[in-house]
Amino acid sequence: MAASTSIPGGGVTTPRGFRAAGISAGIKASGAPDLALLVSDVPAQAAAVFTTNKVQAAAVLVSKDHLATSRGTVRAIVVNSGCANACTGDGGLKVARDMAAETARVVSCPPEHVLVASTGVIGVALPFEKVRMALPVAFKALGPDQGPAAARAIMTTDISPKECAAKISIGGRDAAIGGMCKGAGMIEPNMATMLGFVTTDAAVPQRLIERALREAVDESFNAITVDGDSSTNDCVMLLANGASGAIVDDAAYATFAEGLKAVCRELAIAIVRGGEGATKLVTVNVTGAATNAEARKAAKTIANSLLVKTAIHGGDPNWGRLICAAGRAGVALDTSRAAVTVGSLVLFKDGQPHDELASQAAEYLKGKDLTVGVDLGS
Repeated sequence: MAASTSIPGGGVTTPRGFRAAGISAGIKASGAPDLALLVSDVPAQAAAVFTTNKVQAAAVLVSKDHLATSRGTVRAIVVNSGCANACTGDGGLKVARDMAAETARVVSCPPEHVLVASTGVIGVALPFEKVRMALPVAFKALGPDQGPAAARAIMTTDISPKECAAKISIGGRDAAIGGMCKGAGMIEPNMATMLGFVTTDAAVPQRLIERALREAVDESFNAITVDGDSSTNDCVMLLANGASGAIVDDAAYATFAEGLKAVCRELAIAIVRGGEGATKLVTVNVTGAATNAEARKAAKTIANSLLVKTAIHGGDPNWGRLICAAGRAGVALDTSRAAVTVGSLVLFKDGQPHDELASQAAEYLKGKDLTVGVDLGS
């Protein structure tokens, strides 16, 4: 399997046959960009993963319906920031449908070939007339070099745009995978407020594109947390238009899937690094679990623990908080065989503390990129 290669400065329009735009529609009072349009030159095969929150925004409901109706065929994605259009009743649902219909009109495609995404404040009506007036402007601004503008237009509390791209080789043909995302608060995606959009110029059949996206999200966006909250609007959408001539079949699936995971991981890490109030990027490694699911459950419990967060923020190598969080995760744990590490330093192992390493651990915790680990011993 050929490894993917990162493309410096790449983004959602790096793959061939995709154009984007990012403009101000006047949704944000500041006048900052707040409307993004992403269009494939030809109908693309699509898959999406949505929030599992029981309260789902109008855009989520409409996009789910359109994917089911079109059987995964998509030409365009329209995204607004500054207003989540969530908990806005039938009126909000009509606005989301009208956004898709108006986008379809300017792009010249069926409404069900348009996906919709929104992000911003919950419970506020989205001013559709502003969107309607701005969509033709966005369409005229479309370009293969406008990915950065689109990435900026989907931001809310993000401190900077988040983009990346990678190159893979399939059957002797080069293909690209590119993406953009936003998210800083309400982040513990369980597909929070986060949105992700990924494109590829490889051709990927529906059964494989859905599988690849689920696997990639599971190892990236669903493996991060900033504040333990999952939002009403979360979604990750993947479009494949086949413009490169590379075809993903069962034999090439592993190459494509690894490239997609690489892009999603980089975007997910960018979300955590730019999280609201975040000062450190911490990787939590859980080993020695009875199952992968139990390892994930323990890792999420540790990562969301306020006591663990405050200890790390304060540079306190209090390993007891790590083992305590793992112990309340509801998974199998054998204290007599368990271990806790901070960086490469083993502070607890086989039932015995190693507090003589505490000063070294405290020094390590002064860093910005950290790793902590718990072996469950089970």
